[in-house]
Amino acid sequence: MILQAELKKRLGLGEVEGIPLPKSTCNEWDRIQCFQAKPDDILLCTYPKSGTTWIQEIVDMIQQEGNLEKCQRAPVHHRHPFIEWARPFQTSVDQAEMMPSPRTLKTHLPVQLLPKSFWTENCKFIYMARNPKDCLVSCFHFQRMNKTLPHPGTWEEYLEIFTAGKVAWGSWYNHVKDWWKAKDTYHVLYLFYEDIKKDPKGEIQKIMQFIGKQLDVATVDKIVHHTSFEVMKHNPMVNRANAPLSVMDQSISPFMRKVQ
Repeated sequence: MILQAELKKRLGLGEVEGIPLPKSTCNEWDRIQCFQAKPDDILLCTYPKSGTTWIQEIVDMIQQEGNLEKCQRAPVHHRHPFIEWARPFQTSVDQAEMMPSPRTLKTHLPVQLLPKSFWTENCKFIYMARNPKDCLVSCFHFQRMNKTLPHPGTWEEYLEIFTAGKVAWGSWYNHVKDWWKAKDTYHVLYLFYEDIKKDPKGEIQKIMQFIGKQLDVATVDKIVHHTSFEVMKHNPMVNRANAPLSVMDQSISPFMRKVQ
């Protein structure tokens, strides 16, 4: 009975242009679409559970030139507003609009739903893709513990809806494919989760070059260390340890479960 009551409280999904999205996002869609990007914005783009927090922390450490104290100034989700996220009385659009430039923002939106100003202002985009098998497993466990999203059901049920693209933010395949196409027209650095695992130093240097930062070898090594999974999972500014139980129940599954 307790489980059934809990499941009834879970938020469902709405739809925008055929793409499933959290209902709270759908309710604020007009404001989200009218968001005004700036030419010096950097937008971090991923399909859910594709290393979003990882790329956020890497980029922030590069921008702060490896200064750990500055990177501890706020939880990562406050440092980089999630532009389509909405809550009663406040949206991430509000948060982003109050930030001074240059801003680093985050999205899971597919290309066709991104506010048009990001394209017209010729912003920089960093996209990270992850292989679908590991992404699927991570999404399943994330939805088990994240009370802001529908419960995934059984593994068999979730496998079916994931492969059909009937999950929040839509089809994994269309998402990675369409962002891959976007890099031919727009200023997109397209990265792979597996490449950062294999060669973090090389990929971090690639990101530095893209955003126009030059750092010495010692600082790059420091960033490699402090953005490793083993360090990040113990970092309260990253691991969502302070998220309220009404949002995330990490006794079900930790936010940073394991690196695949």
